[in-house]
Amino acid sequence: MQIPDAILTAPPALDCNRDAPCLDFDGTLVEIAQRPDAIIVPPDLPASLSHLSRACGGAFAVVSGRDLATLEQFLPGYDGLLIGSHGAEARGITFYETEISDPEPVQAALAAFAARAGVLYEQKSHGGALHFRARPEAEAEVARFVAELAAAHPGFAVQPAKMAFELRPGGASKDRALAALATLPAFAGRQPIFFGDDTTDEPALAWAEAHSGYGVKVGPGESVARYRLPGPAAVLDWLATAEV
Repeated sequence: MQIPDAILTAPPALDCNRDAPCLDFDGTLVEIAQRPDAIIVPPDLPASLSHLSRACGGAFAVVSGRDLATLEQFLPGYDGLLIGSHGAEARGITFYETEISDPEPVQAALAAFAARAGVLYEQKSHGGALHFRARPEAEAEVARFVAELAAAHPGFAVQPAKMAFELRPGGASKDRALAALATLPAFAGRQPIFFGDDTTDEPALAWAEAHSGYGVKVGPGESVARYRLPGPAAVLDWLATAEV
């Protein structure tokens, strides 16, 4: 069930003895920028996330559509769980088996289209994305191309995002990543919490709600999450008041 903005409220305080928080990155921990490489990461964010990971006994993760190498670049020094590419990549742990098709033909087609259409191509480890933030009028054209490309390459799925369409491995998703995290000993008996801002996060928000936890929608828009925070600054404030 989609819950309108007006009846969503702020989440309860984080209890590191009970909760297992997992957070998206772009739009949740950091503000979205005009280009994916132009985001500004607060200098103390990696250390703060590492502190929370330890306080939660390791039951803490960043779960993002970004590829793992890019996340590590933006979060130097963060030593907690890091899940990239919508769950197709994970640092330091073994996840479910996901059959990943060769991304090179898809990446080449996305890059060529971006050059023709004047939109931004973002290459990822196992796929790629087309961003039309600078050309919002190109949305329908981008959507049509990505859908046709996915139909020609059935190992990939279309992932709509804010002002972007991505092709990701068909077997990877953030809700499936949360389900895999829940099997780890550190997460046993804890309440799953997921924070996300985009349509890419709705399955994970729904998973947390359905498994004795809750979701937190960051920013505007209807959501399955029962709680809401207005933006990344509020998320960071919430993390800073954790009960450890």
